[in-house]
Amino acid sequence: MSNQFWTGMAIIFFGGALTGSFALPLKSSRVWHWENSWLIFAVVSLLFLPLVLAAGLVPRLQDVWETVPPRALAYPLIFGFFWGIAQLTYGLGIKAVGMGLAIAIVQGLSCLSGSLVPLLVFNPSDLTQPRGLLLIGSMPILFVGLALYGKAGTRREKEQASSDLTVRKAGSSFLTGLFICIFTGIVGSSINLGFAFGKDIIQQSQQLGAGPVTSTYAVWALVLGAGFFPNLLYCFFLLFRNGTWSLFTQRGSVKEAGIACAMALLFLPGILAYGIGANMVGVYGTSVGFALFAASQILSSNTLGVLTGEWKSTSPKTRMLLAAGTVVTLISVVVLNLGGVF
Repeated sequence: MSNQFWTGMAIIFFGGALTGSFALPLKSSRVWHWENSWLIFAVVSLLFLPLVLAAGLVPRLQDVWETVPPRALAYPLIFGFFWGIAQLTYGLGIKAVGMGLAIAIVQGLSCLSGSLVPLLVFNPSDLTQPRGLLLIGSMPILFVGLALYGKAGTRREKEQASSDLTVRKAGSSFLTGLFICIFTGIVGSSINLGFAFGKDIIQQSQQLGAGPVTSTYAVWALVLGAGFFPNLLYCFFLLFRNGTWSLFTQRGSVKEAGIACAMALLFLPGILAYGIGANMVGVYGTSVGFALFAASQILSSNTLGVLTGEWKSTSPKTRMLLAAGTVVTLISVVVLNLGGVF
């Protein structure tokens, strides 16, 4: 069991690294606006590929969905839809309060609610056991790391501030933005809750012939598919408001579509890897595993940010804060993974 725990956690860490880097290809976009790229990304990663994988690799998929209790289908769909909303409000929160503070609030609350809720619902007595205590102990360490990231991000924004960003922030309500970030952080963990409450679907998939890996696809098809619709509606709204439908037919659209698909091919395997790893870890997969998944995303996204020049023209103190945030986050990962020895 210990070896399986370590293997599962390693897969989760790898999945977090992939998901944390999914937006990297978007830096190469030159022709399309955000809504154009995001629509193709959402279609491929949230709707098309999850359905294809589930239909192709989960035997008797329709029977699986028809034979589980209605609540087993309702939870992934409801939580997935709310996660889709949180995906959109994340950008609004960053615009209102700044990247550093938004990321700290959103990731911190998402990690807290997404890790503790499954543990409290499914295994509340384990909070006093070594793995539960290590999960709780890793949380304040991770929050310190997030606070350092937030401070570094706030300083970076001031040091790299453009007049356009200043104008947009001046017209934003900080309190409204703070509320949006809190909402996003809490609701953003719904992707994990949708998966955690889909255990009946996974078990039924395995009973009807699916393996431990492919059985998770039956849940992700529901969670991600439900999350697709808020993204679809918002992209349509922006496409009509900004008049950017025509960009789909402009020269260079094939390359832009490839960029969006590359994002999808980083994001979806990361999510699937988390599900596979969480299933291997067992009862702690959606609690301890999700905390590791969140920490891995933070480390991956910030590391790539440094490598791609996002922290150029910043002061030594700002870069020291970033480095300190990385070190503290790594410490939280180590504490979390100590659960593997119990």
